[in-house]
Amino acid sequence: MTATREIHLAARPDGWPTAANFAVVDRELPAPADGQVLVRNVFMSVDPYMRPRMNDVKSYVPPFQVGEALDGGAVGEVLESRVDGLAPGDLVVHRLGWREHAVVDRPRKLEPLAGVSPSHYLGVLGTTGLTAYVGLLDIAGFRPGDAVFVSGAAGAVGSVAGQIARLRGASRVIGSAGSAEKVALLRDKLGFDAAFDYRDGHLYRQLTAAAPEGIDVYFDNVGGEHLEAAIGVLNDHGRVALCGSISAYNDAEPKPGPKNLGLAVGKRLSLRGFIVTDHAARTRDMIREVGGWLADGQLVAEETVVDGGLDAAVDAFLGMLRGENTGKMVVRF
Repeated sequence: MTATREIHLAARPDGWPTAANFAVVDRELPAPADGQVLVRNVFMSVDPYMRPRMNDVKSYVPPFQVGEALDGGAVGEVLESRVDGLAPGDLVVHRLGWREHAVVDRPRKLEPLAGVSPSHYLGVLGTTGLTAYVGLLDIAGFRPGDAVFVSGAAGAVGSVAGQIARLRGASRVIGSAGSAEKVALLRDKLGFDAAFDYRDGHLYRQLTAAAPEGIDVYFDNVGGEHLEAAIGVLNDHGRVALCGSISAYNDAEPKPGPKNLGLAVGKRLSLRGFIVTDHAARTRDMIREVGGWLADGQLVAEETVVDGGLDAAVDAFLGMLRGENTGKMVVRF
């Protein structure tokens, strides 16, 4: 048996979650059976989608259960293996984060790239990168010459989506973020043509100033007022990839939709939601193209690494919801 700790959902939050919604629980794990490995987690992911899973509502993924461990993306080091081709010391990617150790079925072996942190397989070379890649290219139907607006552009998905647009030949890439420091990051380090702090003034006016000729594609990570502003600025036949709506995740009551949604008719807009797990077949294409840009320095993998392991996981998650991260936020054990 392996003594370990994991974080459980102690109570469902009403609005913004607090530390009281989580509990650290001691447990013992059995030895792995045939087809399983025992891993010690070295990185775990905290992501916006985890907040809606704390609510007891039907969604595309089952909600977290009160009194049971949370889960999410993680990179683990194999301690004991009953799987051919995996040996102690190997690194694997799996879905049993929020714990120090895990017994994992069918893990995916991680093939390290020189100079690339294993944590990037939870970010730019993992679900984050695939979300940005599929959302921009397949869902929004990006074409070279498009003007692209990305909300939450300094976050994990947004920072990658904007760079893919630039590298694929966008005429203009615009991003919104929540601080002057993040705005500077978008313009000076990630290559966005324009960026603005959405807290600085009226969203529609700021977006219009940044995109005087309108936008063709909107990659929506935020929803709410951002979506309403984008609808107003989109050109005819504009396309929207509806990736997330973090602005509403902690609302106790739902807010009305965009007041100007009727413009979608006259402008012949396409607004399409998507779930990245439906597009796993695109993973190899994404890793080949995005990994190439990463290796030669054309794409920057922004990352916020929080040390402290399980004891830091809840604070990291709450900080991510408050926008304290730039790029992908991961916890290091």
